[in-house]
Amino acid sequence: MNEDLELELSGKWRNLSFLALAALLAMTLWFSASAIIDQLEQELALSDTQKSWMTMSVQIGFVCGALLSAWFNLADRISSRILFSISALCGAACNAAITYIEPDLSMTFLLRFLTGFFLAGVYPPGMKLMTTWCKKDRGLGIGILVGALTVGSAAPHLLKTLPLLGESGIPDWRIVLRTTSVLAVIAGCVTFWFVREGPFLSKGAKFDWRMATSALRYRPTRLANFDYFGHMWELYAMWTWVPTLLKESYVTANWSATAAGIAGFFAIAIGGVSCVLAGKMADRLGRTTVTIASLVVSGSCALCAGFLIDSPLLLTILCLIWGFAVVADSAQFSAAISELADAKYVGTALSIQTCLGFLLTLITIQLMLPLREEYGWKFALAFLAVGPLFGIWSMWRLRKLPEAEKMAMGNC
Repeated sequence: MNEDLELELSGKWRNLSFLALAALLAMTLWFSASAIIDQLEQELALSDTQKSWMTMSVQIGFVCGALLSAWFNLADRISSRILFSISALCGAACNAAITYIEPDLSMTFLLRFLTGFFLAGVYPPGMKLMTTWCKKDRGLGIGILVGALTVGSAAPHLLKTLPLLGESGIPDWRIVLRTTSVLAVIAGCVTFWFVREGPFLSKGAKFDWRMATSALRYRPTRLANFDYFGHMWELYAMWTWVPTLLKESYVTANWSATAAGIAGFFAIAIGGVSCVLAGKMADRLGRTTVTIASLVVSGSCALCAGFLIDSPLLLTILCLIWGFAVVADSAQFSAAISELADAKYVGTALSIQTCLGFLLTLITIQLMLPLREEYGWKFALAFLAVGPLFGIWSMWRLRKLPEAEKMAMGNC
């Protein structure tokens, strides 16, 4: 390693630590409304369908934002640090605005849509920022980032259980939304003031709308994306509905609803640990090995979870295992894309990957409600296992391609 590169990398872990912190704080916006959905149900007279759309409005906004970013190559033409900062601040403003307007369903949906729209300027650019600092340990680096995103996504479920949030006389749901907005503002400031691009930044990207589809036209990246789609088929439906599953199980058994909220938080947040561990393992053992193993475990949990609803303790244990496995492989799909795609358009490739992946989550989140009502939790959750099965097939095919050697420094 030459002296200049060593000097550049001297601030690597300081920058990555601040970036991970910013990602954690910004992503608290994602499930901030879902965590207090019971209170919003009373405030806005939501039906069951409208409750699911409250979560999906964020997903739709994210998809639109990611598609726009990919089409115009924004993540490769604008500084990722600046894009991240501005997007976090705008997302925070939209999320907080919900608490300052008269209760209105249409406006709440619009503001949650805009929150998701701006989060598309946080997630993919954050991953690109991470890749500018990591090469040999890219799986670990992106694993740390996705782990932070996971804990941040889970945080609102913990915030709503804190006694402090019920002491001011202001409805709890407003305090939760305002708290997450403040955290997102801090995220934007941290990124702007304390994070910079690393030495592995590829420069010189020009506008080329064709790059938005190149990751689907090139077979190696197409298979990596297919694997990601199988993963996303399961992930956000699990994150959305497992807290509800645990609450139903706990209340039926006369256990504390607050305890169910805490269990829901840990069932999601535990994935933050697995992302880091899986990232480190993937750099050594290979991306395909780790992702296939994760998909096998998470798919098995999806098949079994519905059968344990009458046993809250066993269900909690299984959900912790599920939460650990379901997101462990998430960073490796992004790492694979960053290694297989054109280096100048990594941000665009990551944006289109997340755009299509989150578009798919709209289907599973929405389908879970009618499947649960018609067939019960057993079949509804088992239906999610279709995604991991497809992902395993896709990753196995990618593993056999010669281009797979580009991943993890030859550890495909």
